[in-house]
Amino acid sequence: MNPDEKRRQRELKRSVKKDGNRQRRRALERQLADDPEEAPFARFEFGRSSSAGMNGRDRDRTRARDEEE
Repeated sequence: MNPDEKRRQRELKRSVKKDGNRQRRRALERQLADDPEEAPFARFEFGRSSSAGMNGRDRDRTRARDEEE
């Protein structure tokens, strides 16, 4: 993966994580206002704002070297 593509992938993942965190905070604030007793137990699904699918996409030499050790 060339450096420009790697940079674009990092920027995309950063923006997805930022969007997901923003949605999570808003949902938790709403839950706290609506039902304060159940707010600590609230679960949040990230849906399309999940960055789990982007983990480990860059299989370059630095990552391969870390996995061998």
